[in-house]
Amino acid sequence: MTQKKPDLATALIHHAYEPPAGFVAPQPAVHKASTVIFPNTAALRARNWKSKAGYTYGLHGTPTSFMLEERIATLEGGLQTLLVPSGLAAIALVDMALLKSGDEVLIPDNAYGPGKELARNELAGWGVTHRFYDAMDPGSLTAAIGPATKLVWLEAPGSVTMEFPDLPALLRVARERGVTTALDNTWGAGVAFDAFDLADGQGVDICMQALTKYPSGGGDVLMGSVTTRDEALHLKLKFTHMRMGWGVGANDAEALLRSLPSLPLRYAAHDATARTLAQWWATQPQVVQVLHPALPGSPGHAHWKAVCTQAAGLFSVVFDERFTAKQVDAFVDALRLFKLGYSWAGPVSLVVPYDLSSMREHPAWKGTLVRFSIGLESADALITDFEQALAASGLA
Repeated sequence: MTQKKPDLATALIHHAYEPPAGFVAPQPAVHKASTVIFPNTAALRARNWKSKAGYTYGLHGTPTSFMLEERIATLEGGLQTLLVPSGLAAIALVDMALLKSGDEVLIPDNAYGPGKELARNELAGWGVTHRFYDAMDPGSLTAAIGPATKLVWLEAPGSVTMEFPDLPALLRVARERGVTTALDNTWGAGVAFDAFDLADGQGVDICMQALTKYPSGGGDVLMGSVTTRDEALHLKLKFTHMRMGWGVGANDAEALLRSLPSLPLRYAAHDATARTLAQWWATQPQVVQVLHPALPGSPGHAHWKAVCTQAAGLFSVVFDERFTAKQVDAFVDALRLFKLGYSWAGPVSLVVPYDLSSMREHPAWKGTLVRFSIGLESADALITDFEQALAASGLA
């Protein structure tokens, strides 16, 4: 008697075969899910989305996202990590979880621009006030902290202008006044210094990164992370994370998991080439300042040296004000290997010109600033590109 063929739709959905356990490979598996299946109602009612003891819903975590969270926590030197869709979302998560109407947040004047705009607009609309302080002067932070201050942002080095602050001094000011600190550690990437242990066994309360940059390393993933060491603080952030519905795609998490093992090697390579190029620019008569924390004479070099072992592949140069913005733009446009584009830490070198007067209330230099993100090309090839662009634009 021939066996009757089963109903195909049902059989394909409820197929009985389960692959054997024990498969191990260099790269972790990718788990995609919105719905998570429970074995029974007792398990459904017993599982708690707040921990990694089990799975409840795809937005609250899968084996893939849990694994990435744990590895980022190790990278940062923390205990818990939350993943969000971008670095800016990581800043927003911290602000939204810790600030309410009537509170105040203090932000370095040289911090990441979109984070400042978030304070000027959304936070202000919600009744959260903000003030900008001079990150290079701990006294400026001391003067700014008041009874309403609930959060102090730190960034090392400053965005675009690359000043490296005295992080231990700033942390002491905040800690003595009982104010929570959050560091944008995208530049350090968990490699250049230990943000949770900066001085006397003390460090920041929260460390966030744009994983878009060094942890990804490919210029093709948008993601952010927020890492802590304190369980109560982590849960406060996690509740907001849950209520906002923030999640990351499994394929993006997979890309990060593939890139992380090479992060220390890539960071060191970017660092070495960037220092070579920064030193080359320091000999060029067209520029009045090379902004690279590891370069003597760059603002905050001593502070960098006190806490860092490495530096990111990122630096800026300030052209002499005798050159117009149009002339500097012509130099940027003449570059061949450097591509014009935002972000950094990928394999391709990038360049962006900036108008200092539009970035700071009191810029320390006059002239046009150009930021270079150094990729993985050879230093000799990139220097040759600089030389031909200077000549082609008439700046040589």
